Amino acid sequence: MMTNNMVPHLRQEYKNHQALFENQPAVIQRFLESQAQIIAEALITKMAQVHFSLPDRVVTPISQVGQAGTITIPEAERQITVGSFLQSNVHEALMHRLNELEKSPDEAIAVSAGLLRYVTAMHMVHNLLPAGRSVTYLPNGDEQIPSIPAADNAPESAITQASDAIVEEAHEGARGEVQTPFVPAARKFFLPQWVAFDERGKLLVGSVKEAEASLQSMQRYVMVLHRALSLAPYISADEEYQHKRYGILGQLINQGRALAHFKMEEIICEINARVEKQSLNRGLSITLPYFDDQTLKLENSHFEVIPAGRIMFIPGFVVRASRGEQAKVAQDTRLNTSTRKHLLAQLKNLETAFES
Repeated sequence: MMTNNMVPHLRQEYKNHQALFENQPAVIQRFLESQAQIIAEALITKMAQVHFSLPDRVVTPISQVGQAGTITIPEAERQITVGSFLQSNVHEALMHRLNELEKSPDEAIAVSAGLLRYVTAMHMVHNLLPAGRSVTYLPNGDEQIPSIPAADNAPESAITQASDAIVEEAHEGARGEVQTPFVPAARKFFLPQWVAFDERGKLLVGSVKEAEASLQSMQRYVMVLHRALSLAPYISADEEYQHKRYGILGQLINQGRALAHFKMEEIICEINARVEKQSLNRGLSITLPYFDDQTLKLENSHFEVIPAGRIMFIPGFVVRASRGEQAKVAQDTRLNTSTRKHLLAQLKNLETAFES
């Protein structure tokens, strides 16, 4: 589990907003939560316009004399509309408007905007993202983000727990729902339902498309966390945020690299199949996938093996091209250390497959 070593001022800011929200009357808390759902949807989906409201009153922070007060907000100043139907995405305009409101000279409006920011970030982290298992990841060498599940993450049990299975509709002729247990390899991860490869790179789902869909689900999960953090940086001090960020990042990087490796193996098989058919004598270029743990996306390395023309294919061409690309990647400062290490491993595997 990630340790709570957040910057002290962020932790204090988080506690201040938490205390301010808890000091609001229950009816104001529920109102803020309803508006937070509207704002959160606008932050994570493509919307042209969003409308939300400030509460009719708000309890202000405790002043220097030790008293808090309740201030009302006129109806005309409560209604907020951001964006227009000419926009494709209201996200940036919404963030800008919330910043403006929080800097308002009207204390009630400023406090309300700060509360909305806090409640929206909490809603995104706590309510919009599925909870995961308690996991421990080990770093791959000296990498900063641990991504290898510890061996004891999924102890064997005679009883299937809720987190060990996914509920599916029963087959035709049966009643109710059934629980399908996740395989042990999947239960080592934070969210087993999105695990497509085991530790040996074996595909656990029905197709590569399913594996890609799982990767996209994890990427969206991270996107929601990132949007919550950009909205309220102090949310990094929240234990649930730390738990979910740690769990999903390790799983995403692990599974992203596994998918890249699987696709590389498919490329090797395709090249060998085309060699058998003698269809590689007119040129060959390779698009080798790798997972960039900075962008958290599958990227591609493009390089030429045989120029276009009537040149007979020999495996040594792939070996030479792979070695040349390794030399380039080793000097590529655009990649961080862990991504470079992963891509070099991909190229080395490609080289080894054709060395003989």
